[in-house]
Amino acid sequence: MPEIAVAVSGGIDSLAAAYLLKKQYGRNIIGFHFLTGYEHTHTDYSQVPAVSPNPLNPLQKNAPPRVFDPPNHHPIQLVANQLDIPIKLFDCRDTFQRQIVDYFVRAYKAGETPNPCMICNQKIKFGLVFDEIQKMGIPTLATGHYAKLMRENGITHIHKGVDAIKDQSYFLAFLKPEKLPFIRLPLGDLTKRQVIDFAMSHRLSPMSAKESMDICFIPDNNYAGFIASKPHFSAASGPIVDKTGGILGTHNGLYQFTIGQRRGINCPAAAPYYVTGIDTVRNRLIVGFKEDVYKMECSIDAINWFIPPPSAPLKIAAQIRYRHRPVEAMLFPSTGADSAILRFKEPQAAVTPGQAAVCYNDDQLIAGGWIHG
Repeated sequence: MPEIAVAVSGGIDSLAAAYLLKKQYGRNIIGFHFLTGYEHTHTDYSQVPAVSPNPLNPLQKNAPPRVFDPPNHHPIQLVANQLDIPIKLFDCRDTFQRQIVDYFVRAYKAGETPNPCMICNQKIKFGLVFDEIQKMGIPTLATGHYAKLMRENGITHIHKGVDAIKDQSYFLAFLKPEKLPFIRLPLGDLTKRQVIDFAMSHRLSPMSAKESMDICFIPDNNYAGFIASKPHFSAASGPIVDKTGGILGTHNGLYQFTIGQRRGINCPAAAPYYVTGIDTVRNRLIVGFKEDVYKMECSIDAINWFIPPPSAPLKIAAQIRYRHRPVEAMLFPSTGADSAILRFKEPQAAVTPGQAAVCYNDDQLIAGGWIHG
């Protein structure tokens, strides 16, 4: 039985990570390539084994995950040949649809801006896949994330990767702390440039020459079009109002907007309008000027702690979206420690419900929670 499994997307990062691990583990490594139903490369689903009926629940609608060998013509075979390791296909289409895609659509309908990559790491990569490989007897899962795991006093913590621009520790803020000792992140001490150079020097070729920078299941980064294409979806037009309630115009569906957005408002004014609120109850889009987008604080809930929950206010650095530079803030935890008030030292723009607020102590990730107000 392999000692370690590595998630292999077919991109340059997972290729480099798998190659480094192969040098360390030799033949005791296996790759897993996930099938989500939204692949950009060709997958012949007629080759995917059918779901076996559950005799205890013949009406079961949710397909369990399945692991099988890829067909000879599947592009992941080219990756397996380069790395000289076995790679299995991991069919998690049903779970991905329910827990990632459906969540994404629901959040926009509720006037929030979802973060599906964080949920995917929590529930698919380090949730479903992690749990399944451990059932198979494989103790450890590795990925190509740009972040570091460091062990101190017997406890494993997540730290930022050395590449400040590419660092992806933000996306790991909802991993269960007890799983961290069984995870490997071999790219944490490398920059993206170093990974590219390493891959080129070892003649590693990704499945696609174009690196995906957007949400994997959204064609052409067209969020609104994707949501509008869903079955039974309907959008109602409604008023665009200012902060006093005065009507300025009409929107064609709240799902097309997010906090801080300027594009698509189309209401003439002396200065550009920005979205400051989304009122799904009255179907109103609330707008203001640039200064109205800034907030001094927000509330966060469902906090995932990597340290013992504090009983007093805690000085932290807060990151409120992936491309946001962490800023000084104070965290005021509630009595139950699963929610808190996050108060910034300086006003921050576009503090968006549905996004994650991730808290750091220097470069150590200490908590993550969902913004909701």
